[in-house]
Amino acid sequence: MVPSSLYLGFAASIIWVGQGTYLTSAANSHANDNNLPERTVIGQFNGVFWGMFASHQLVGNLVNVAVLRDETGGSTSGTTLLFVLFLCSMTLGTILMCFLNRRNGKEEALQDSSATFSSTVVSALKSLLNLLLDRRILLVIPLIAYSGFQQAFVWAEYTKEIVKPVLGEQGVGGAMAVYGVFDAVCSLVAGRLTSGLKSITIIVFGGVMIQLIVLLWLLLNYSVTGGVLATLLPLLIGALWGIGDGVLNTQLCALLGILFKHDLEGAFAQLKLWQSVSISVVFFISTSISLQTMVVIMLVALFMSVATFLFLTIKVEKALSPSVS
Repeated sequence: MVPSSLYLGFAASIIWVGQGTYLTSAANSHANDNNLPERTVIGQFNGVFWGMFASHQLVGNLVNVAVLRDETGGSTSGTTLLFVLFLCSMTLGTILMCFLNRRNGKEEALQDSSATFSSTVVSALKSLLNLLLDRRILLVIPLIAYSGFQQAFVWAEYTKEIVKPVLGEQGVGGAMAVYGVFDAVCSLVAGRLTSGLKSITIIVFGGVMIQLIVLLWLLLNYSVTGGVLATLLPLLIGALWGIGDGVLNTQLCALLGILFKHDLEGAFAQLKLWQSVSISVVFFISTSISLQTMVVIMLVALFMSVATFLFLTIKVEKALSPSVS
């Protein structure tokens, strides 16, 4: 499992940085070709992408339920079929990727055969480190880290501490499907509403307020009860958390695309770096602390991230925003 995890993490980092860079470049190109506001198009592109991506929570969990519903302890036929389905999905995605066009105007640079692999790696590392000297990325990093915290919270705590005690292990798939539906819908809506730094600020604030309500509820008043209400509460929490996740995914990517349009690779590398670090922290500590302690940590991270993000948008918005939307 450890070598597999290392390999998957390495591969995923490349895919996600490429995804963010290409999507933003395609949005900018589409805006320029059709004389549209770049910021609005970036928001719309990210909304569509993250809406489609979040739907995997619904589709994937329904497939899990359908394939594994009759599984018993010793049988592996269902899991084998599940992996075959995943392999087919991955193969289709890889084939479709081959049809993507370069839209960022860097074809000649990319085709320069004189650049070696080592020089490319060194250049990427320099870009990553140089970006850390930019005040803007330093102010966004806490929000990036919180986005990782809240994603890992769903996987590590929500399913274990909130869903399983009430709905059982068989109810995890259904709860995550509800989470995915609201995540997908909210991603699409948030993307459509994005038009610039001010709209991003308002949307992010709304999303984190919803998650703040959930965290305070879990800390102060939540308890496992019986009856229909006990079944609905975990699903309601999942739905509200999905709304917050959809907001953060779309708006963080749109924000980086707007602020760092000349260094997209470095910006999205920072996004995955700090998200991955925070996700790892949650998984490392979740087995040794209680749900209440985790909620307190999440609250501290949320307040810190909102404070630095608001400082960015209020104090330096004019200096950071292009004169033309």
